[in-house]
Amino acid sequence: MIPFSPPRMDKKIADAVVEALYSGWITTGPRTKRFEKMLTNYGGQVTTLCVSSASAGLELMLRWFGLKEGDEVIVPAYTYCATANVVIHCGARVVFVDIGDDFNISVKAIEDAITPRTKVIMPVDIAGFPCNYDEINALVAKPEICTLFKPESPQQVLLGRILVLSDAAHSIGAIYHGKRTGSLTDITVYSFHAVKNLTTAEGGAVCLNLPAPFDNEAIYRELNAKALHGQTKDALAKTQIGSWRYDIIEPGYKYNMTDLQAAIGIVELERYDTDMLPRRKAIFHRYAKALSTYTWAQIPSFETPDKTTSYHVFPLRIKGISEEQRDKIITGIFKREVAVNVHFVPLPMMTYYRDAGYRMPDYPVAYDNYSREITLPVYYDLTDEMADEVIRAVVEAVEAVEEVVR
Repeated sequence: MIPFSPPRMDKKIADAVVEALYSGWITTGPRTKRFEKMLTNYGGQVTTLCVSSASAGLELMLRWFGLKEGDEVIVPAYTYCATANVVIHCGARVVFVDIGDDFNISVKAIEDAITPRTKVIMPVDIAGFPCNYDEINALVAKPEICTLFKPESPQQVLLGRILVLSDAAHSIGAIYHGKRTGSLTDITVYSFHAVKNLTTAEGGAVCLNLPAPFDNEAIYRELNAKALHGQTKDALAKTQIGSWRYDIIEPGYKYNMTDLQAAIGIVELERYDTDMLPRRKAIFHRYAKALSTYTWAQIPSFETPDKTTSYHVFPLRIKGISEEQRDKIITGIFKREVAVNVHFVPLPMMTYYRDAGYRMPDYPVAYDNYSREITLPVYYDLTDEMADEVIRAVVEAVEAVEEVVR
């Protein structure tokens, strides 16, 4: 069986983890701080805070911005549950909107959904393909949109408009108008989960890029405390002579990244552009070249003059089929010893959100994309021969569904 998305683990990573184990630092320490600096240099943002997960990073920033009951956050209907769940945790209301043909949030749908209660927009770079950030940033800066905004926290007053909080869980290394994700809008959050391009087993990072008069470095220090129970010093800071004393300035959270995780991330980031991304890019191009010869195959957008994906997942769509036919095709692919997936089941279809009153017919593009989508495996150790096996399995499974090829 060709697996769907195993993490890359090799001797270089194992050696880095063992070195961290023997260093005496296994929680937040020098490696975490080094990884933060590397991520800042890589993405081009002002500063970076490493956290325990992307979900933790998103919720941390919503709470920092003062999100509360009665507030609204605009989220694409087509995303993983974490994007919306963190809004619920804060007591606010999720406002789902539809997406475009590229799987990413529709800017027109965002504009139509804005109300005086809107505090945050959370675009999601599905499959690693960046959203239209220039349009989103321009939208929140429009005078008529700013006039609607009702600030209710010090951070909201200082910003004076809707916050753009990018869920870039899929897109570290993606490029938009010559800039990498991390520096494209106010705040960006990465995921380093086991299935991501760059993994730390679990983990994430908050990329701060807030405009003046915000002091991003001061916010970094504030977030450090929030992410560690409201402590004014972490374990590393307490090792300095006479620095054992600390204070608790708020009831914070336990969101810190460990040095064991950072050790993996450092290795992966050092070779990301020269090793990981080129391999994933080659797989994308192999799939696209082979499958584009079939009239039923809809190849995803992954490279345009303005955007380059991070080559995270390959969301193939089959033209002119139903959700039921798609499911039959997936079963056929698995029978041919190839694991595939679906990215994603739209959240209004999930029990919790359906019971909360969201209706899938309100998001027709999201449903159409989902109903015809099959995610093909993309990972570092997938060889050309394995990729060809994936292609063969997909073609045979599609053509075995008689209605598709009539």
